[in-house]
Amino acid sequence: MKLLLVTRGSQGDVYPFLRLAAELKTRGHCVTLSLPCLFEKQAKDSGVTYVLQASDDIKGMVEVTPDTKNLLEWTRRVIDSQFKELIPLMAEHDILISTNTEFAAPSIAEYCKKPCIRTAYGPFIPGRTIPPPVFPWPKPHPIFTPAFLWALLNNGLNLMAKKSLNKNRKTLGMPPIKCQAQHAPANSDNFLMYSRYLGNVDDNWNYNWDIGGYCFNDELPYNKEDLEEVISFIKKDNRPTIYFSLGSCNAAQRDRFAGLLFDICTEQNYKLLLSAGWWNAGSQLKNRDNFFRMDKVIPHYLIFPHCDAIIHHGGVGTTHSAARSGRPQMITPIILDQFYWGDRIKKLGLGPGSVKIRGVSKKQLEKKIQDLVTNSSYKEKALSMKNLINDEGGLENLCRYIESYQDKIN
Repeated sequence: MKLLLVTRGSQGDVYPFLRLAAELKTRGHCVTLSLPCLFEKQAKDSGVTYVLQASDDIKGMVEVTPDTKNLLEWTRRVIDSQFKELIPLMAEHDILISTNTEFAAPSIAEYCKKPCIRTAYGPFIPGRTIPPPVFPWPKPHPIFTPAFLWALLNNGLNLMAKKSLNKNRKTLGMPPIKCQAQHAPANSDNFLMYSRYLGNVDDNWNYNWDIGGYCFNDELPYNKEDLEEVISFIKKDNRPTIYFSLGSCNAAQRDRFAGLLFDICTEQNYKLLLSAGWWNAGSQLKNRDNFFRMDKVIPHYLIFPHCDAIIHHGGVGTTHSAARSGRPQMITPIILDQFYWGDRIKKLGLGPGSVKIRGVSKKQLEKKIQDLVTNSSYKEKALSMKNLINDEGGLENLCRYIESYQDKIN
C-alpha cells in the first residue's frame, strides 16, 4: 500500500510516527511522512521518505500562554498549508494517516476519496462520560460535566478551525461543515495511540474507533558515552535517584522548581537527575555529588528503569515511557492533556497527585516527593503496569490495523 503519514508537535507526537513509518516501510509498504522541519535530522536517520511542512512553528505550540490572536492566525495558516501540501500528495497514496491535530486531514481525505485514519494520544472523541483531555478538569463536576466541556471545546475548535476549513472546502466545491469536533471523528476511522491500561475509553462512543497502545520509538540514535556518564551517576551509590524533566514544555518558574527539587533531594539524601529539555531547565544548578544535569538527548527507555522515581510534565510519551519502566511517577502538568495524564496516574495508583509548578511550597513538594519515593503501593502497581504495557504491542497493533485496509482499497 501507499501510505501518507502526517504528524506535528513535539517529540512525543513525532517520534511514534517516525517509528511507525520505518516499520511500515520494512513491511513492504510505500511510505511518505510529513513532519515539521525541526525533526528533519531524525527523519533522515530513519531512512523513510519524508516531506517537510511549510507551517511548523512548534515553539508557538508549546508556549505556556500563547497569544490568542497569534494562535488563531497560526492555526488558520496551518490549515491552508495542509490543503495545499497534502492534496497533491494524496493523489499518489492510498490512505491518509494523521494525528487528530491535523484539522484538515478528514476533509482532504474526503475530497480525495481516500480512507482517513485519525490517530490520537488520548480520548479525543466527544462523549458523555470522559471529559476532553485538553482541559484541567478531569474529575466529575456538577457543572463542568463531560457533555458541557465537550460543547465548550467544540465552540473553541470551531472558532479556531471551521472558518478556514469551510473556506478551503468551498474552493474545492465541498459542502461546509457544521462542527469540526464532530465532523473529524465521524469522517475518519479513529485509532487511539495510547495504552488501554493507562488511559480510558468510552464504550458508547458513537464513532468508529479502536485502541492499540503507544508506539515507542526505541530506534532513536544516542551517544553511548553520554549514556554511560548518566548511568555511572545513578549507580555510583545506593541513594535513591529521582529523574525530572519538562520535556518540550516551558514554565515561568521552571528554575525555581528545579531549585526546590535540588534542595529537597539534598536534605533527603536523594540523587537528582535533571534533563534540561527544550527550555534549558535548571541552568542555575551545577553538577554535584548528588546532582547531574543532562543536556544531551538520551531515550527514556535507557534511563528510566535505573531510576527510583520519575517527575515530569505529563506528556503522553513520557507518561507511557515511565509506565513501561515500572517506576512510580508524579506529573507537573502545564498545558493540554498533561492534566488528564496526571489524573490517570493518581487514579491508577502509580504515584501521588499532580503538583503545579507555579506556587508550590517547599513543604508541599517535599511531602509529595517522600510519598513518591517511599510508598510501596506505587512501586507494586508500577511493576504491574510495566508488564501490561510491555505486552501490549502498540506498534504491531497499529500496523495490523493499517494493513487491514488492504482489501478495502483494492
